[in-house]
Amino acid sequence: MSRLQEPLARAIGDKTATVLADGLGLHTVGELLRHYPRRYAERGRFTDLAELRPDEHVTVLAEIAAVSRRPMRQRRGSLLEVVVTDGHGRLTLTFFNQPWREQELRAGRRGLFAGKVSSFRGKVQLTHPDYQLLDDEDVVEDPAAFTDALIPVYAATTALPSWRLAKAVRTVLDTLDETVDDADPLPELVRARHRLPRLRAMLEFLHQPRSAHDVAMARRRLRWEEAFLLQTVLAQRRAAIEATPATPRRATPGGLLEAFDARLPFTLTAGQREVGAQLAADLAERHPMHRLLQGEVGSGKTVVALRAMLTVVDAGGQAALLAPTEVLAQQHHRVLTALLGPLAEGGLLGGAESGTRVALLTGSQGAAARRRALLDAASGDAGIVVGTHALLEEDVTFVDLGLVVVDEQHRFGVEQRDTLRAKADKPPHLLVMTATPIPRTVAMTVFGDLEISTLHELPAGRSIVATHVVPVAEKPAYFQRTWGRIREEVAAGRQVYVVCPRIGEQPASDGVTMDGVAADETGDATSTADDADVAGERRRPPLAVLEVAPMLAEGPLAGLRVDVLHGRMPAEDKEAVMRRFGAGDVDVLVATTVIEVGVDVPNATVMVVVDAERFGVSQLHQLRGRVGRGDAPGLCLLVTDAPAGTPARGRLDAVAATLDGFELARVDLEQRREGDVLGSSQSGRRSSLRWLGVIRDEDLIKAARQEAGALVAADPQLRGHPALAAAVATLIEGERADHLDYLDKA
Repeated sequence: MSRLQEPLARAIGDKTATVLADGLGLHTVGELLRHYPRRYAERGRFTDLAELRPDEHVTVLAEIAAVSRRPMRQRRGSLLEVVVTDGHGRLTLTFFNQPWREQELRAGRRGLFAGKVSSFRGKVQLTHPDYQLLDDEDVVEDPAAFTDALIPVYAATTALPSWRLAKAVRTVLDTLDETVDDADPLPELVRARHRLPRLRAMLEFLHQPRSAHDVAMARRRLRWEEAFLLQTVLAQRRAAIEATPATPRRATPGGLLEAFDARLPFTLTAGQREVGAQLAADLAERHPMHRLLQGEVGSGKTVVALRAMLTVVDAGGQAALLAPTEVLAQQHHRVLTALLGPLAEGGLLGGAESGTRVALLTGSQGAAARRRALLDAASGDAGIVVGTHALLEEDVTFVDLGLVVVDEQHRFGVEQRDTLRAKADKPPHLLVMTATPIPRTVAMTVFGDLEISTLHELPAGRSIVATHVVPVAEKPAYFQRTWGRIREEVAAGRQVYVVCPRIGEQPASDGVTMDGVAADETGDATSTADDADVAGERRRPPLAVLEVAPMLAEGPLAGLRVDVLHGRMPAEDKEAVMRRFGAGDVDVLVATTVIEVGVDVPNATVMVVVDAERFGVSQLHQLRGRVGRGDAPGLCLLVTDAPAGTPARGRLDAVAATLDGFELARVDLEQRREGDVLGSSQSGRRSSLRWLGVIRDEDLIKAARQEAGALVAADPQLRGHPALAAAVATLIEGERADHLDYLDKA
């Protein structure tokens, strides 16, 4: 058994081990040593009490002269004051609400006391200093040994304060020898190439640092270790995918794909042709395609995906398109059917002889429509099946599922994607799509097992969308002008979206999405991060569709045709609203973020987002992509009561300043905690990175990816690196398994 696997009770005794297990969940020597200090306090220089200066970090050797405790006047609790002296001067040590310290800080005891000097009512003092009490026989021969070191501060418990935890760590660390390096997951060549300390040295640097340089070296090693382990797992995933057999799918000459290309009313962009060639090459391989297609809003991802689906249908297979909401699934079904025309009427009167069918399957369909869709999928008459989570149900079967396309992939968990893929006899090809641009380092970490294709350019004819922030409190005239601008646009024959954070029937959800907003399929959204930004007090509830729509219809937009759309409406009602809006029978659609993706109404030119500060940067970029899809220029107005200078307002200003979604994705990542991006906000990817900064450590992540790829290529099973193999197994088995497990379960 490795020394790091030894039970703590054997190393430090049953009593302390029990407290560590109960309070912090630490059971082994390795777990204790991996419980790293969260920060370090500086002791400063060893100082004579007569020479103390405010704001200095000092350490003094002194004897306790007096101790007193009294209740505080302005608030509940007690104040403990300890006066110490070195024979030349006096110093007061102050502790708030820590009466238990009176038991050990007794008059006559000597100790080393360290902290930052402050002054109160003319007396110098140390508030909550760190200290080390000395027994009567202790002789401080080298005070510098205490003063020069940094004080590690640990996440602790009431039963086990930081200084006791530090003592337990020292006890364990002092018993380690060089053999602990045998458990180092970083291979020696990697450490040498990148000048990283060995495992034991790193542990000493973290728990007993002699300088800030020690801490910096250890933390760099931690970032490298995290990146290398993650990239090793991802490299193994890529290798496993390449070793998994799949049916090659190639387009048939003179088949559906050629017929579709011939009837396209527009010319594919250079980017669409390039990505199409990448997908065709992947589909022709004997291992499953695993590709992420990302692109700006309106860059033409749907057409690229459809051409890939037609390639599979040409080859005798079927394709399934999984969408997160019914509105988006219905939109996809309408768009695909319209693009295919007679090619989507295979076997029907008037349909193309070489055509297929496009089936739609959603949870709220009527029984007859559902039976028809299930039959078309099970018989193979439908080469393309579009649906929501209803596609995952047991009674949905396919003749030969060859391609799974997942739209807005961040809305789905790994298990949901695997459930659909499991409906194929052989592992199907996988294409996941997102209109939310992903920074390169996020792609290398979170999506490191997927090949990535990117569509940058927009199709010809797409209009520029002008974006402006409308600060309600600062410029109320601008707010009133918003409604006047809407009336002008409607008078010109155009249509308008007004987006609200929630529906209004109940409080917003507590869930968190990749944008830092609460949301679900209903489209409800309220910010979880900016309550303190907008006002120094409790905020009003976010505006709701069912409140705003009648207010507008009876007030500034009286006389216009106003309708509502939200995720809790019955499917047939949502479909009817979108049909009316698409036909131009609705002037203003008041909706939640249910219209965020996939909705395509070229005549809609204005997007008004109320309470815009409650949405994330990427979500706002998605929303404004709903306008400017035709010949007329688009306009996006971000209505907010967030004051200038706050982070919330800064995000809105960033959205207004650029149309580059990739730049906004980077801004979003820089302004928010990375856990929000890489953590629970990524469905099916619950763990966040602990040490890595995906912006700060871009070069490090790239280097770790190269090192891990080369190592796995030479030793796929890591047989020559047992410590690395053990660390990888722990990583996979632990909480990160969800966001790494893309291996086909077959």
